[in-house]
Amino acid sequence: MTENAHHPEIRSARRAVLAMRLGRLRWYWQVRSVAGLKRALDILCASAGLLLLSPLLLVVATAIRCDDGGPVLFWQRRVGRHGREFPFPKFRSMVVDAEQRLLAMQHLNQHGDGGVTFKHARDPRVTRIGRMTRRTSIDELPQLWCVLKGDMTLVGPRPPLPSEVARYTQAERARLEVTPGLTCIWQVSGRAEIPFAEQVSMDVEYIRKRSLWIDLKLLCKTLPAVLRGRGAY
Repeated sequence: MTENAHHPEIRSARRAVLAMRLGRLRWYWQVRSVAGLKRALDILCASAGLLLLSPLLLVVATAIRCDDGGPVLFWQRRVGRHGREFPFPKFRSMVVDAEQRLLAMQHLNQHGDGGVTFKHARDPRVTRIGRMTRRTSIDELPQLWCVLKGDMTLVGPRPPLPSEVARYTQAERARLEVTPGLTCIWQVSGRAEIPFAEQVSMDVEYIRKRSLWIDLKLLCKTLPAVLRGRGAY
């Protein structure tokens, strides 16, 4: 037993096992530290955003209310990480009965009739105020609250509707491996002009390569993309 314990091959195998365990430990702490920094950035930016933008939020809420007397916020259920649903708010940009009108408009879908998502550049359901808030992405600002709560993060795949997830392929479900985001790679690359299949491909590529540095670069690209307004409808 003693001789075997000191055999070079046994010592080498033990060193390999030890190196593997140390490597796993380093990887674990690296992932945990990046996740902690990402969460800290989410809390800091979401808190500052809600505070600094509160006058704008109040003005937009008043304008929506005065426009047609309907509710200021539009609430949906969206699907987050690992398929968990959460309440998702937006400034209401459509008529009150927009959901009821959707079925009759599927033939107008620019992502393909019967596609997973519905997009139309001249959607007749969008209100006057809604066209402005959508083009400037102001309608998305209430989601800073979701970031603060932890249901969303600043950068990640956009959260889909449960009805969309029900039609996902197995490959498309890879989008649900991470916390959904306020902005993502295809949102700074053309938004609704990007076909759904390409959006999925971009999201999966982001998930595979994601890092704090990539998140910071996408955040820096978000404001110019918003100002250009490409694909914002």
